[in-house]
Formats: sequence, structure tokens, C-alpha cells
Amino acid sequence: MDVRSLYAAQKYAASKPAMVPDPTKATPLEEEFARVTQDFVGQMEEAEQIAQQAMTGDADPHALVEALAQSELAVETVVAVRDKVVEAYQEILRMPV
Repeated sequence: MDVRSLYAAQKYAASKPAMVPDPTKATPLEEEFARVTQDFVGQMEEAEQIAQQAMTGDADPHALVEALAQSELAVETVVAVRDKVVEAYQEILRMPV
């Protein structure tokens, strides 16, 4: 066995843990993304609850229309952000190396 390849394999194994992100250390961007995601999920759950209440007659139609409009706006925002992320990823792929 070649000594250089063994040395390279040992160096790679030693550096591998350094490349794995530490889940206990969240960056501000990750924290903000988690907060925004939780807000979106909460808004969708709230709209669903109001829709269920409206079907049983416990909520007024105005609250239902307002909840549906807010949920539609939230979904459109998420789709727009997703489209921008995909577009940026495609631009990165087109960059010459």
C-alpha cells in the first residue's frame, strides 16, 4: 500500500468532522428562517381552524374571508421566495468554473 494514499485517507477522516455543521450553533439566518417558517405554519393552521369553524357555523363569513386572504398572501410570498432561491441556484450552476 502506498504511504501517501494512507496519509491522505487519514487526513480526510480527520477533517470530515470539521465539515459537518454543529446543530447547537445556529446562525442568525437559520434562526430567522426557522421563525418565519413557524409563522407560516401557524398562519396556515389558524386559517384551517377558522375554515372548520365556518363549516360548523361557529365563525362568521367575514372572518373566513379574511383568514383565506391572509393565507393566500402567505402562500404567494412563500412561492415567490422559493422561485428566487431556485433562480439563484440556477445562476450558480451556470457560472463557469
